[in-house]
Amino acid sequence: MRDWLSHRVAAAPDATALVRAEDGEAWTYADLDRLVEETAGRLAAHGVDAGTHLGVHLSPRVGYVGLVHAAMRLGATLVPVGHRLTPREIGVRLDRADVDVLVCGADTERTAIEGAAGSGIPILSVDEPTDSDDSHGSDAPTDIEDSDVAALHDSDPEPIPDSTWNLEERLCVLFTSGTSGRPKAVEITAGNVLFSAVASAFRLGVHPDDRWLVTLPLHHAGGLSPVYRSVLAGTAIVLREDFEPGEAADDVDRYDVTGVSLVPTMLTRMLDRRGTLSDSLRTVLLGGAPASERLIERCENYSVPVYPTYGMTETASQIATATPAEAFKDPDTVGRPIFLTDLTVVDDAGDPVDRGETGELVVSGPTVSPGYYGDPEATAAATDDHGLHTGDVGRIDENGRVHVVNRLDDRIVTGGENVDPGEVADVLADHDAVHEAAVLGLPDETWGERVGALIVPAEQTDASEESSADDGDEGADGDGDNDESVAAEVADAEAADPGADANGSTVDATDVGNETAETNGAIDDEVADVAQPDAAEADAAEADAIPEAAESNVTREAAAETDGERDPPIDERALLEYARERLSGFKMPRTVAYVEELPRTVSGTVDREAARDRLIEEGVEPSVPSVEFDRAGFEPADPEPADREESGAADREGSESNDGEERGDGSEAAIEDGTENGTNGIGTGAGVDEPTDGTDDDR
Repeated sequence: MRDWLSHRVAAAPDATALVRAEDGEAWTYADLDRLVEETAGRLAAHGVDAGTHLGVHLSPRVGYVGLVHAAMRLGATLVPVGHRLTPREIGVRLDRADVDVLVCGADTERTAIEGAAGSGIPILSVDEPTDSDDSHGSDAPTDIEDSDVAALHDSDPEPIPDSTWNLEERLCVLFTSGTSGRPKAVEITAGNVLFSAVASAFRLGVHPDDRWLVTLPLHHAGGLSPVYRSVLAGTAIVLREDFEPGEAADDVDRYDVTGVSLVPTMLTRMLDRRGTLSDSLRTVLLGGAPASERLIERCENYSVPVYPTYGMTETASQIATATPAEAFKDPDTVGRPIFLTDLTVVDDAGDPVDRGETGELVVSGPTVSPGYYGDPEATAAATDDHGLHTGDVGRIDENGRVHVVNRLDDRIVTGGENVDPGEVADVLADHDAVHEAAVLGLPDETWGERVGALIVPAEQTDASEESSADDGDEGADGDGDNDESVAAEVADAEAADPGADANGSTVDATDVGNETAETNGAIDDEVADVAQPDAAEADAAEADAIPEAAESNVTREAAAETDGERDPPIDERALLEYARERLSGFKMPRTVAYVEELPRTVSGTVDREAARDRLIEEGVEPSVPSVEFDRAGFEPADPEPADREESGAADREGSESNDGEERGDGSEAAIEDGTENGTNGIGTGAGVDEPTDGTDDDR
């Protein structure tokens, strides 16, 4: 089997393969083939051949697409390395994936040099080597001349030996996001990608005139999958190198886009800016994080063809995807498993449960990765006779539709009682004063853990949405361009005043089950970066995780004390009394903090560690004397604190610190990759992606 582009160009040389969204420049399959042939020849001149692990540390660009196909033409294994990563994170990935050659650009050269320092890995730049001002690098000057960065285009192309593929060969290595653990290197075979593309076509449909808008970073499964998939189907991709919600919405109309992969926050911002989307759209693959019922209803009201999806990096994108009809009827479902994919729900003992019962989701089929590169222990821990353990809790209803509930390691153990953070977050988000909430466990000397809630007040988002709606109306007339800086790969553009934010199905599975990244419900750890107030700050954002939400007036107001009394931004008493009517006393939040937006990973799901840090630093005990937690039933299961602490430690042994679960409305951001995360199908997304790395994957 030759590389897929070779087959496609022979069949349809004049068909459009690629359009750059920023300026409309287009490449036919013949044009793309010439670019790939030249790129492959220049890489061959630097020793890249079959079996080489080719690292790519680039921001999204047309040349990146060329490198993806050039690696396959040479028989090399592609290893995408996120362009937002710090040198330390780059170094970890280069070592973990045994990268032989690293390709960078002018904007990523410094981090490439520092990340590869001491490794002996040759670095090739697709631009002219220069002492670039890469804000992720150290402040110390770098001697570019001594770093031996070679310009790829200075080498004359060499003849390319014929290279053939079989379905079991390693096509690429994608990283899970790992916001609360070490990112894992997921092996993706040619067969994984091929069967994923076939299954996606069965579920979503494929037409000769399809144009898929790629807004997710190409190191996530959610961004990379359409690049492979389009060549297999003979369709075109529209590549947006920098996501901006208004511009992305305009791209749909400008280029007659028929499909797009988004995380919920991205879709929300696009709708906020433009009101609705062009009727050329046939598919909006929505993953990377849970999509709220409010967002699904909004899609139904405006005839947006939304396909909520659940996936992970480890499955090369989607696991289950709901059709619009299914989503509008039941916004809680991610649909049925895709073609050739099987899902089994198992109990704590690993035994299958009956239809409708809740347990861990275990996936099997030809899209499932053979394992984690160089980590047989992690591979063994995540797999058994039933398949790959996703680490997500869910159920399959009587109609065969999948419902993702939460992560296995989300649970909070407080005073010997188990608390599902998703249940608490759902109750809080149902109150009119709350836009969304993240709930997670915090250390507690007495109870082992206590319930903490990071809350986004509704009044803050109402003001933001009203402002966004004004922008959208203006944009609908063609005059409303929004030039807010959208940093990082999947951006939540709302962080840039007034506001803004994976291939449809990617979940990042990390640690024994993984940290999903691309799902419409499972937590995905690698998704949407928030936009920063300006580009300089954005470039300084931390690698694979969305930076913590900028300190807000809301948070400062909530944490401030005036004459010894707090002044929370909402009626805290009413909220907690509302919650107490619906929750047992031990499930009630003991620590709260208020923010303008939740911190998120690159795949759009809540960054649990950032949220936990925020609660530890700024959280306070609710000032509601009428809600008596102890009287309401919050009592320790074991009267001996020492025993409780020992028991709590045992409960958490072998797992990451408890993940939080997010519930709210359409402002949540799915994956790479997902996986990078349940990340939904943005692959996953979850989504994933690294992506998100997955979803570091989404419900």
